[in-house]
Amino acid sequence: MKDGNIALSTGEILLPADGLNYEKWAVVACDQFTADPAYWAKVEAFVGDAPSSLRLILPEIYLDERKERVREIHAAMRVYLGGALRVAVPEGFALVRRETGAGSRQGLLACVDLEQYDFSAGSQSLIRATEGTVPERVPPRAEIRAGAPLECPHVMMLIDDPEHTVIEPAFDDPGRVLYDFDLMMGGGRVQGWALEGNRALRVFEALARLREKCGGLLYAVGDGNHSLAAAKKCWEDVKGGLSAAEFDSHPARYALVELVNLHCPALKFEPIHRVLFGVNPKSVLTSMRRSSAFQRGGEDVRVAFAGGEEGFATQDHPIRPLQNFLDNYLRKHPEARIDYIHGEEELRALLEREDAVGFMPRAFDKAELFPYIREHGALPRKTFSMGEARDKRYYLEMRRIGR
Repeated sequence: MKDGNIALSTGEILLPADGLNYEKWAVVACDQFTADPAYWAKVEAFVGDAPSSLRLILPEIYLDERKERVREIHAAMRVYLGGALRVAVPEGFALVRRETGAGSRQGLLACVDLEQYDFSAGSQSLIRATEGTVPERVPPRAEIRAGAPLECPHVMMLIDDPEHTVIEPAFDDPGRVLYDFDLMMGGGRVQGWALEGNRALRVFEALARLREKCGGLLYAVGDGNHSLAAAKKCWEDVKGGLSAAEFDSHPARYALVELVNLHCPALKFEPIHRVLFGVNPKSVLTSMRRSSAFQRGGEDVRVAFAGGEEGFATQDHPIRPLQNFLDNYLRKHPEARIDYIHGEEELRALLEREDAVGFMPRAFDKAELFPYIREHGALPRKTFSMGEARDKRYYLEMRRIGR
């Protein structure tokens, strides 16, 4: 079941086989805890030798090891297809309820049409990126997907549905239970149900109505911009050699994502902090004080380091001038490096280093998101995070995309 007008399709959804430990299987999105090797060491220890999505993904903390790890990932996918997976939904969607510190977040696992996704600047496609895509961040993900028989997604895609007409009504009668368990490492609880037949058809009908008033932007990528961009690249590489029939039905044309309503009360926009390593904090502060983009004494950006903290004000939202400042600083100081951190607690733990300085911009108001993208295009990269690191999607549902 699919509808090109809303770039949506049902699909076959796979889950771990009955009897496997779901808590050990489900691992947080690969782009979390990128400066915290202790977190991933604990995940490794907890999982042990059990079947786990940890074997199907590449945590970004290990990007330097990707040549060897990509081969291992593809091999693990083929092994798991031999017995560790089951077809949980032959043709349909999956409803997901996730309990987080911010409340109960509801989502819908569905396939979106990559033909109607364009992450380039000035895009007018039905599916658009919310943040600038960094070209060099796409190939590592594309390497994994290009030879993979499975996709195991962490993409969360937003719809602007203030009247709660698409996802929320489906939970009135959620149907057949797929899973219900606690996530590892303090990730909260997650529940899933199969959404099939006429109940799935009602989602298509509701999205078609929403499309009529969406102003040309029906879906905005909330989390996983670069992972979806990698899926798009892989599809572009494949589609040129397909027949018309193959082009229409090839599994690589679609990507499995979780749709979430922007207006879900439990969907919180958190700022993504920045940290520079290999720098002199006093020198960085001096550069900021000299910049015309920042005025001392405000709360738009807080700059913290081992010896203290200072606040700065900006004329508009601070993310664009802050990212411009950091990019310029890195160009002038090639010895420095940057990381992007989800959560103030995680950031401050890194600032015990004397060569580190952290930047904490104020949050981006989620109500501004769709109007901003329609008018200005994508935000600077890493503008916001939908919740803290442990609130991100955990890898669980899968879908076949190759042999």
